[in-house]
Amino acid sequence: MPNFNNLIISPKDPILITGASGYMGPGLVRCLLDHGFRKLRCFTRPGSDLTHLQEISREKNGARIEIIRGNLLSREDCLEATQGVAVVFHLATGGGGKSFPDVFMNTVVTTRNLLAACVEHRCLKRIVNLSSLAVYTNREKPKGTLLDETCALDDRPELRGDAYCFAKVRQDELVMEYGRQFDLPYVIVRPGYVLGPGKTSIVSRVGIDTFGMFLHLGGSNPIPFTYIDNCNEAIVLAGLTKGVDGEVFNVMDDDLPSSRQFLKLYKRQVRKFRSIYLPHFASYALCSLWEKYSHWSAGQLPLSFNRRHWHAYWKKTRYTNQKLKTRLGWKPSISMSEGCERYFAACREECAHA
Repeated sequence: MPNFNNLIISPKDPILITGASGYMGPGLVRCLLDHGFRKLRCFTRPGSDLTHLQEISREKNGARIEIIRGNLLSREDCLEATQGVAVVFHLATGGGGKSFPDVFMNTVVTTRNLLAACVEHRCLKRIVNLSSLAVYTNREKPKGTLLDETCALDDRPELRGDAYCFAKVRQDELVMEYGRQFDLPYVIVRPGYVLGPGKTSIVSRVGIDTFGMFLHLGGSNPIPFTYIDNCNEAIVLAGLTKGVDGEVFNVMDDDLPSSRQFLKLYKRQVRKFRSIYLPHFASYALCSLWEKYSHWSAGQLPLSFNRRHWHAYWKKTRYTNQKLKTRLGWKPSISMSEGCERYFAACREECAHA
């Protein structure tokens, strides 16, 4: 249980979770309830599957879980959802879309509406924006150096050819702008890759299977995994701990496996398949050639791979969770080895039903 003297709200203060029925939402709701918070407002899109939230509600007697269906593109829905709330955990994102306009609309525009509603009500003590390590540029740093919260965001994210990255950079900038302009208290949380049941594909930081053969690109790079339970604990602490307004926290677990180690374990415990390792110089050359041909063909070949993308995902990089530990008192409750075991078990079950 947390020390409530070190938190910005009491257990009876209302909390809003957007994207509550998504991948991270139910676990965050459970984590808040486990810490003693009993007044949760869960915002979900119409038609969302509420099975997990309903199960949690039945398990936690005495908790008040209010479910609001709506759309963050609607300013009226945002005003209704944020009325009277003390803390907002903003998990909703347009990450499922492919086009830049779609992801921008459902990530940046929705966030603007939510922030504007919080400003209008003037009762918010903090909003937590769930971001991503993908927003960092990593281009100017020598290989093998440390990526931490002081690193620069990508100044031209549209050139990476990744709609999700573009939208997340703009979302973070918007949150910081509202913090400066309206004195809106915020914290930004940037997880690496969230590992857990429900995600069975191999993260692209390890490699890609676009070409009919799995290309292993990560090599000896550590992969910034965080197990879903550990990540939710970090998000809760970032939202509720005193004295961290305006801060950014990167989230990854201890004892990160290398790309090579993880791929070997996946093949051993989930399924076997052929893969080809591309050394870093070869993967960089591939991205460079792809980028040049995409420009030469005026976009007939999509800009899926390019040098900015390579720097962000496959360049040799080290990571740290030291700020998370020292400022928030966080520590992973699930070890990396146990998290991988749970993930592999979920993958085996998914493969068996495929």
